[in-house]
Amino acid sequence: MKIGIIGFGAASIGYVEEMKESEHELFIFEMSKDVISSSLSGIRSDGKIFISKDMGGTLDIDLVLQREVVDFYLKKSELDEKDIEHGISFDSDKNEWYSKFYSKGFRPINSEFFHIGTDILKTVMKNIYEDLVHRKNVHYIFQSLVKNVDRLNDKEVKITYLDLSSNEEKTVIMDHVIIGVGRSGHKLVDNIIKEAPTVALQNTTVDLGVRFELPNHVVTKLNEEMYEFKVKLKTETGYEARTFCNNPSGYVTLENYNSGELFTVNGHAKAYEKSQNTNFAILVTHRFTEPFKDPVGYGTHISKLSNILAGGQKVILQCFGDFKEYRRTKRIGRVEPTLDKEYYILGDLNLVFPSKTRNSIVDFIEKLDEVVPGVAFDDNLLYGVEVKFYSSVLDNSYFNNIKFIGDCSGWSRSITYASCHGIMQAKEDKITF
Repeated sequence: MKIGIIGFGAASIGYVEEMKESEHELFIFEMSKDVISSSLSGIRSDGKIFISKDMGGTLDIDLVLQREVVDFYLKKSELDEKDIEHGISFDSDKNEWYSKFYSKGFRPINSEFFHIGTDILKTVMKNIYEDLVHRKNVHYIFQSLVKNVDRLNDKEVKITYLDLSSNEEKTVIMDHVIIGVGRSGHKLVDNIIKEAPTVALQNTTVDLGVRFELPNHVVTKLNEEMYEFKVKLKTETGYEARTFCNNPSGYVTLENYNSGELFTVNGHAKAYEKSQNTNFAILVTHRFTEPFKDPVGYGTHISKLSNILAGGQKVILQCFGDFKEYRRTKRIGRVEPTLDKEYYILGDLNLVFPSKTRNSIVDFIEKLDEVVPGVAFDDNLLYGVEVKFYSSVLDNSYFNNIKFIGDCSGWSRSITYASCHGIMQAKEDKITF
């Protein structure tokens, strides 16, 4: 059987690893020029992987399988155990930090974290690729931008793609197709399901917020205890806010969505090169009701506002004290930004966020300061906008020969869960074929 696999991120890696010993022919279509440039190795992921039942997706994934996935990536990193940053976020309700956060209205989230580092991801991808490329049944097709996937009948699926090396459009016929394009591949997914709208079970959510940066010394004890802390809070507006992607001694970075459609912020950390700051996201969850059905469009619009105000391909940087007092930031204080100067302007994020979003961010920071004094210092930094899109949750039983895995399916939101989803789908396919 010929199986086409669109995209080579975490979900597809899980699928291929589970399928590599089978008799099936695996054809991997990846738009990047090589494996080092593929989706898992991008700056949006700094190699932070975790084991948790409380975050990362809505699939019910056994902790044993999660552990196997984490061990797989750690082994591919070639890092010594001592060089892998590790921590457990709120390992029990008896934890001192758990009690402190809980007493202020936060909901602590339990998870075990392992950090590989942005600078080591290329080693991970190189080792995964070299293990697979020599197998007779695994075929890579790089620089292939898949334009559409058409189900011809129960036994044939047509893949139409643009060969970026020659700018020539090509088509191939597969028996079975796996879609693993991540959240950035929503246009392809929408195109596939447009004739079958009932495949999409729901899509009502988008997270909007900021990347928050402060000196390491303010959160040293928290970082040493857990490496990454995960908490949620129902704010005074009724909206829920949460922390996401904590990076001790990390860096803020610009994120380019859809080839320049909008520019947002993110954060990452390296294994060996360190900064003097910690950064993490503060995200406010927005859930919409009928008749509105375009949370991606809403999040895109809000994010673009910051680019417009910043004069183009930049984001806005503001000191917390100015944000809280509705003042434009004209100069920074004691905290030196880790984002390159060419990617931001000093400005006022109050011109970007709706009032309920803005008030939720302020409330979250001030409540967090009650647990960790110094978080609400006036000169701590907010970069905006950071946005997290959610894919539509898809019904994988609708098509018998097209399956969606990982973040593009709406069932996962992490490397661990996406990889596990790929493995689970491969095990199911091996039984079905």
